[in-house]
Amino acid sequence: MPITIPDDLPARQTLEAEGLSVMRQADAVRQDIRPLRIGLLNLMPDKISTETQLARLLGATPIQIELTLVRISDHVARNTSADHMEAFYRPWNDVQTERFDGFIITGAPVEHLPFEEVRYWDELCAILDWTQTHVHRTLTICWAAQAALQYFHGVPKLNLPKKAFGVFRHHNLVPHSPYLRGFSDSFGVPVSRWAASCADALDAADALTVLAASAETGPCLVDDPDHSALHMFNHLEYDGSTLGDEYRRDGGRQLPLGYFPDDDPEQLPENRWRSHAHLLFANWINEIYQTTPFDVSTIGSREIPAPAIEQPDHSPSATLS
Repeated sequence: MPITIPDDLPARQTLEAEGLSVMRQADAVRQDIRPLRIGLLNLMPDKISTETQLARLLGATPIQIELTLVRISDHVARNTSADHMEAFYRPWNDVQTERFDGFIITGAPVEHLPFEEVRYWDELCAILDWTQTHVHRTLTICWAAQAALQYFHGVPKLNLPKKAFGVFRHHNLVPHSPYLRGFSDSFGVPVSRWAASCADALDAADALTVLAASAETGPCLVDDPDHSALHMFNHLEYDGSTLGDEYRRDGGRQLPLGYFPDDDPEQLPENRWRSHAHLLFANWINEIYQTTPFDVSTIGSREIPAPAIEQPDHSPSATLS
């Protein structure tokens, strides 16, 4: 099924060129179907690239998706034009009365700061609280995952002596998790961060389950069922060129390990994580689809009703049929 995004969003042309089914908003409203409402709070500097990466993964699932782009209410983006933000993004203050089947919060280039020194920290805390009453399931990425785990569970963030940067082998620790359905025993994941959530604190938290981790870079995916959240510290959503772009942007100061063939930046990298990125997002969307209420107004309840069980008919006519 297609994803519904604004007709003139830059991501539309890219995704259509890739063969993804993208539905016009006017056509979507005529279908007799309730699409899943997914919100994206985009904190990344290159918002257009992030929109495209996530819309690509959401739009490849079998479920019709209605994507709403959200921004921090009073934060001015420095790397994306004001016209783009005005045309396609809604401040959280404007959407906080609405309800979403799923909500994604991206990372942000503020890992070096203590959480309370981030200018929009108070609003982000309010958004995290809001997800508990207005969102069915939440996905946090990179810094947002670190922030959510600190806010909900008191898991501290640790600054790294060196940037964790490259494509690292991760191990599937909980193969029976619905989020890892179909995953290989091990798989590569792009990593790009200057901080990590304390692994010992994650292990000590009874309410959390580490689903996937790397020997080099630590936990990657953490299930947080008490908050209906999945936290991903790394970047399965990245394009094949993203780590290379970061490498060149930073003046080639640190080579992304395991990314370029033979660690030679003159060679073109291969995207070896694309299939697992699609699988993770398909599993996340499937979990939402299977459990979210049909009535949007009831989204936010943490109790998911069990499916009704039809009682057998013991009437004589049923016995003879």
